[in-house]
Amino acid sequence: MNIAYRTLMATLLKWIFFGTIIGIIIGSTTVLIMSGISAGFGAAFGTPITGAVFAMEMVALGKMKYKALVPCLVASFVGHYVTEKGWGVEHETFIIKTVPESSFATYGKVIVVAIIFSLLSVLYSQLRHGIQRISEKYTKKNHMVWAFVGGVLIVILFLIIGSQDYNGRGLDMLEQSFKEDVPPFAIIAKLIFTAITMGRGFVGGEAIPLFFMGATLGNTLSEYIHLPLSFLAGLGMIATFCGGANTPIAAFLLAVEMFDGKGIEFFFVACLVSYIFSGHHGLWPSQKIFAPKSRLYNIEDGLSIEDVEKQKRHKK
Repeated sequence: MNIAYRTLMATLLKWIFFGTIIGIIIGSTTVLIMSGISAGFGAAFGTPITGAVFAMEMVALGKMKYKALVPCLVASFVGHYVTEKGWGVEHETFIIKTVPESSFATYGKVIVVAIIFSLLSVLYSQLRHGIQRISEKYTKKNHMVWAFVGGVLIVILFLIIGSQDYNGRGLDMLEQSFKEDVPPFAIIAKLIFTAITMGRGFVGGEAIPLFFMGATLGNTLSEYIHLPLSFLAGLGMIATFCGGANTPIAAFLLAVEMFDGKGIEFFFVACLVSYIFSGHHGLWPSQKIFAPKSRLYNIEDGLSIEDVEKQKRHKK
């Protein structure tokens, strides 16, 4: 066992020890859950800083749970290093080959595509939760029937398309979107497959499907927006995730960690724009709204995204 490895393990053990002590002192189930989210995010994507901030930011729109900072940071780094160094797992890499020069025209294009990506996140959230509401209504919350019908629909769609590119995580096409053109209908196919799968009860990770949809849409838009293909794919990947998760700081840090800091000024703008223009929609209906995203949104403090959606449906 080399010195570097022994040093790493000793550091991890100290983090675990202090994190456990802090968790016991805080005595909060919420902090424990947030630490678990951080560990999972850091381990899954190889982005430990993002993992820590993501868990603190996702609980409520407009508020960070700073009391969970140390436990989340410890959990995220432990999850990351155990996955990479302990189990030898190599995370996928997405490389931005070219970053455009800073100019008013470039920033204008970034703002326009960020709005498009934010609307994509809204479309997915609305479709996914709409399918769930309809399923619960007509199956009377019989989850066996609910899941069976969803499975049949996915099989039919697979037979029609004749490809497994839109089943599962779809990492091959996600990586392809940074290198070469992908089918222009890829975004629609993934949107429908994922919304039906999640809406019909097969709930799982929704970050990678959002990555896929955003990256493939960015890939397609590169022909019309005239920005580098890999740059637009990365921008779409991050901005769509930001709009769906309502976590602009974590999304920005994700771009920094994933793309080695390339184009951070553009990603900062894209995350801010996507967060604001996605409105009060999102992947998780239970997400609380500590403060509205903008004064232009007439939203009460303390409501959840689900509460806001119900109010809108009742007004119609």
